[in-house]
Amino acid sequence: MTRLLVRNAVLLTCDPARPDPFRGWFTVADDGRLAAVEPGDPPAGTTAEEVLDAGGALVGPGFVSAHSHLFTSGFRGIAMDSSLYGWLEVMLGYTAAADAEDVYWMTRHGAQDFLRNGVTTAYDFTDTGLTFESESAGVSRYGATLPETAYQHAQLRAKVDAGLRHVHSVMLAQGDVPQADTLAQLDEVVAAAATADPDLHLGLALSGTVQWADSRDAAALEVTAMRRHGLLNQPHFLETPHEVELQRSKFDWYADAGALGPDLVFGHFIQTTDEILTRAAAAGCGMSWQPMSNGRLASGVAAVPRMRELGMRVGMGLDDQSCTDVSDPFSNMRTGLALLRATHRDPAALPVRDVLEMHTRGSAEVLGIDDRVGSLRVGRYADFLVVDPRDPDTGPVWDAIGTYVLACSLRNLQQVRVGGRLVAAGSRLTDPAAGEVSGQLHERMARIRRAVDGPR
Repeated sequence: MTRLLVRNAVLLTCDPARPDPFRGWFTVADDGRLAAVEPGDPPAGTTAEEVLDAGGALVGPGFVSAHSHLFTSGFRGIAMDSSLYGWLEVMLGYTAAADAEDVYWMTRHGAQDFLRNGVTTAYDFTDTGLTFESESAGVSRYGATLPETAYQHAQLRAKVDAGLRHVHSVMLAQGDVPQADTLAQLDEVVAAAATADPDLHLGLALSGTVQWADSRDAAALEVTAMRRHGLLNQPHFLETPHEVELQRSKFDWYADAGALGPDLVFGHFIQTTDEILTRAAAAGCGMSWQPMSNGRLASGVAAVPRMRELGMRVGMGLDDQSCTDVSDPFSNMRTGLALLRATHRDPAALPVRDVLEMHTRGSAEVLGIDDRVGSLRVGRYADFLVVDPRDPDTGPVWDAIGTYVLACSLRNLQQVRVGGRLVAAGSRLTDPAAGEVSGQLHERMARIRRAVDGPR
C-alpha cells in the first residue's frame, strides 16, 4: 500500500536531472522512500493511506547539515564575545561535569530541535568526555586519554530515539595512548553502531583531530582507522584565524599520511592558501561550510567560490547549536550568501539556487549519502518540508526558489516529514516525548551549572 500521496505542490526537488521548480505530485511507499515524483496531477485512481494536498505550497527536501554538534543544544548564548578556543573552553568546561545520560538528553534535545527546524539529516560530531585546554587563541589540546565509549553510545541512541537520520562521527584517543588500545575501542564503537536502525543510522565517521595534535602520528593513525573500517573523516581544519602558519603546516601531515581523497572532508577550511585548495581539490577532498558559526566566532569567510571553481564538493552545516545558536537552515543559507557576496562584491559569487542545493543535495554528496537523502528523487527517503510563503504572507512569488531561499523562514515552515511521516507541524513536534526531553535538558543543565559555577 502507498503510504502517502502529495499533490498540488510546487516542487523544488534539487534533482540535477530535471528543472526546478514545477507543479507536481509524488508518492511514498511503505518503506518511506519516494516511489514516484512527477509533474502535473496524479493519474486518476491513485490512492494512498494518507493524501496531502499541498495547496500550492512549496515543497523541498529536508535540509542536510554536513557538520553538527548536537550535544551542544543546552549551551546557546554562552561565551558570546569569544573566538573559537575561548568559546570551546567555556562550553567543554561544563560538559566535563556531564555523564553519559546527561549527554543522551543533550543530544536528543539537539536532534529534535533540528527536526523542528527542517533539518532531517545531520553529520554529528559526538562529545568525547575528554578534557580540553586552551593554551592561547590559536593553540589548544584535548587530554591524552581514551574517549568515553559510553558517551558515544548514548549519543547514537539519542539520535535514533529522536528519529533523526545521521552520520555518527567519533574521535580517536589523543596523545600517547597505544595505537592498539585506540583501534580496539574504535572496533567496539563500530560494532555498536552496526546494531542501530539502518534507516536512521546512515554511517559512522571519524572526527579528525590534527588541528589540535602535537605530532604527525595523529594523521597516520586517522588513516589507519579510516582504512580499517572504510570510514569518512571530517576534521575541523584551518578554522581559527590565530596561529595560521602553524595550522597550514599541518596540511602536509594529512598529505604525507596519504589521507587526501574523497573520504576526507575538511570542516570549515577557512585559513587556506591557493596551493592548499588546489591540492585538496585535485585529490577529490570535500569541504563543509558553516557560515553562521564562522561569523559568530569571528573565524573568517571561507573561499567557497574558489573551491567550487576547482571542482571541490562543498556542503553546508549548522555546526554547534551553541555557536550558531538558532538551528535555522534558512538563515544559514542567507548568511552564506551575504558573506560571500559582500566579500567578493559580486552576486555571482554564490547564486541563490546553488546555496539551496549546497544545503540539501550538496551536503549529502559530500558525505557520500546522496543515494538516500538530499533530494526528492525516486528511491530516496521521503524527507521533505512544506513551506508556505502565504502564511505569513511574503507577497507575490516571482520565482519559487528565490522566495524559498530569500523570503521564507522558519515561520513559513508548515510541516516537516521524515519517510513521509509527520514529525513537526509548525513548531510543534509530534514526538510524545518532546516535552520530557526539554524538561530533562533544563534539569540536567541546571545541575551541571551548579556543579561548575557553584550556587547562584
